[in-house]
Amino acid sequence: MFHFDFMQHAFIAGTIVSIMCGVIGVYVIARNSSFIAHTFSHIGFSGSAFAVYMGFSPLNGFLLFTIASALAIGQMGVKVFKREVSISVVLSVFLGLGLLFLSLSTKNANSMTSLLFGNILGISSNDVWQISLLSLLVILLLTLGYKMLNFDSFDHVGAQAAGLPIRLISISFLLLLAVATTEASQMVGALLVFTLMTTPASAARNLTHSIGRMILISSLIALVGVWVGLVVGYYTNLPISFLITAIEGLLYFISLGWKTLKERMKPIEATAV
Repeated sequence: MFHFDFMQHAFIAGTIVSIMCGVIGVYVIARNSSFIAHTFSHIGFSGSAFAVYMGFSPLNGFLLFTIASALAIGQMGVKVFKREVSISVVLSVFLGLGLLFLSLSTKNANSMTSLLFGNILGISSNDVWQISLLSLLVILLLTLGYKMLNFDSFDHVGAQAAGLPIRLISISFLLLLAVATTEASQMVGALLVFTLMTTPASAARNLTHSIGRMILISSLIALVGVWVGLVVGYYTNLPISFLITAIEGLLYFISLGWKTLKERMKPIEATAV
């Protein structure tokens, strides 16, 4: 399996992106930003379709549109964005625009479709370098802002009272989320990008309340999903995006069952004491 370059590229890129998604996903869940990650994937799809129509890289178009939308949402305010029911209409419009640009274009439609549905086996050596650099940049910046981001994500009122630059933290996080969404889209596609963004972190939250352990477990769950998905996909020819999504979902329900079992055991232990 590892004799093939495309499998080596898939495992390298998948490992790095999984770790990045495992880390940032904890904050996506803590900040209730999963809907925004979903929004970025729709807007990014339109950006990549527009890029194909204009004749440049679909990935660069995806990244351009998600970064622009992150800045717009940051300026508008995340709370305002979440309250706007009309945002669902905006998402539908962006998805429709993406389909329009795709239908008008006759160039690189296959690469555009790969970003929509995911094509981890089609990642080139140049893609690996780009993915690695951007993912490591996201992880580095999250590490540098670890304390402030933890404070704002898990105790927003306390962070405001402490005088932290809440708006700057919010916009910076949205920009990192935009980059992370772009990178994850190459693994599972724009339509399923929130699988890696939210499922591993949600499973980790069922298993621990420690932020550090939550990040570690989330990254491990994301890694297991991608690695097992790649191996099973190689031997069965099943769609790898589907396999990654199914495995991550299975691990989430296992963690949920474990959490439920622990909660049921507590009254029994208290009675025994």
